[in-house]
Amino acid sequence: MIVAELQKEDIMSLPFKIDLTGKTAVVTGGGGVLCSNFAKALAECGAKVAILDLKKEAADKVAAEINLSGGKAIGVAANVLEQASLKAARDIINSEFGHCDILINGAGGNNPKGTTTKEYLYKEDLVPQEGVVTFFDLDPKGIEFVFNLNFLGTLLPSQTFARDMVDKEGAVIINISSMNAFSPLTKIPAYSGAKAAVSNFTQWLAVHMSKVGIRVNAIAPGFFVTDQNRALLTNPDGSFTPRSNKILNMTPMGRFGKDEELVGTLLWLVSDKASGFVNGVVITVDGGFSAYSGV
Repeated sequence: MIVAELQKEDIMSLPFKIDLTGKTAVVTGGGGVLCSNFAKALAECGAKVAILDLKKEAADKVAAEINLSGGKAIGVAANVLEQASLKAARDIINSEFGHCDILINGAGGNNPKGTTTKEYLYKEDLVPQEGVVTFFDLDPKGIEFVFNLNFLGTLLPSQTFARDMVDKEGAVIINISSMNAFSPLTKIPAYSGAKAAVSNFTQWLAVHMSKVGIRVNAIAPGFFVTDQNRALLTNPDGSFTPRSNKILNMTPMGRFGKDEELVGTLLWLVSDKASGFVNGVVITVDGGFSAYSGV
């Protein structure tokens, strides 16, 4: 553990609190910026939180922060694309905290091999050029990786943990989609397609699990600066890139989202008292991006 390297942090400021005492929450991708905030919010509401991440040191760091703030959490190494890894993680969690009540499928991301360098294809691009990746140059393995990470990385943890959630009061699965699922962004066809699949799967799973008491919904974030996209959105001096300026021009609220602005939606969807009849929906949190036509 890395507790000795940390100082006790202030208690996380929540927009409102729900009572999750006695609940066990599992957060995949919990070592990242957005999902670590989800984990902290759930812990602040009384849940025991298992933070799953491919990098155990990242999961341990978040767990240590939660524990030092008075919550209860463990970091667990897990690969969301490997059933054996997920089952091993489930065994640890069941032993330490008990069966899962709340599953946050937060693991996901993009890869340069599934990304074009230009927004549009021009005829001259058909002549190979150094540094130019067209639609025709996309690596099938890269596309497969992005799709699997986002879609299978949501499906497999659901298979692993939902079995223990059947007929448990307040059982909830929250998937992480993206506004890309509604309006695909240029350059990233694999990621946009994968998140559309996550949204569709959310609806499918909500129907499938409706007779055993498991609600399934999704959050679709707009643009938030994270470790994964920081280099694409900001220059080394901290100024915005041209792509950032295009995003902000298409966002009616004129800014990027703040990490904590996803927490209220998460807590609302997790709470049976607040959203007990909400099932199979995808909530967009994007500052109006998906509602704006550009004129």
